[in-house]
Amino acid sequence: METSSLNELISAALKSRYADKFIGEEQQYDFAVYTIDKSVLIDALSFLKTDPEIACNFLTTLCGIHMPDQEGAEFGMMYQLQNMQKNVRIRVKVWMSKDNLHVPTATGLWPTANWMERQEYDFFGFKFDGHPELKRILNMDEMNYFPMRKEYPLEDGSRDDKNDKMFGR
Repeated sequence: METSSLNELISAALKSRYADKFIGEEQQYDFAVYTIDKSVLIDALSFLKTDPEIACNFLTTLCGIHMPDQEGAEFGMMYQLQNMQKNVRIRVKVWMSKDNLHVPTATGLWPTANWMERQEYDFFGFKFDGHPELKRILNMDEMNYFPMRKEYPLEDGSRDDKNDKMFGR
């Protein structure tokens, strides 16, 4: 089965299986991207992993997204899955409000999600419900902020030793 056929199968399966919880789909570069409601996330990931025709059984990565201008859905989580036999990669996204950064853990499906989820907790503050040991993995435990959020200025405004004209600004 070629990539476009598998993507059509995935799209149809997600739409029929999750109906009103299927939010949308798009093509980004060579990835089919499916957006679903967070409430069906683990069920959908499990389905995509275990369905014999789809068989996206490898979690390549998961990462947090912060879009502060997207009111009501400021934060997202993206899961990149791969069918190794057919070399097809897809992305599954869920969006959530800044007031509810709880996401169910995927460690029951992929043990490797453990460290990836800890990283996204560490950098963005996502709380993975059911995670076996959710604690910081790269930053100091004493940090009381999440450095990858777009809430912080990129540079220190108190420095006077920088001339932005040198950098095309």
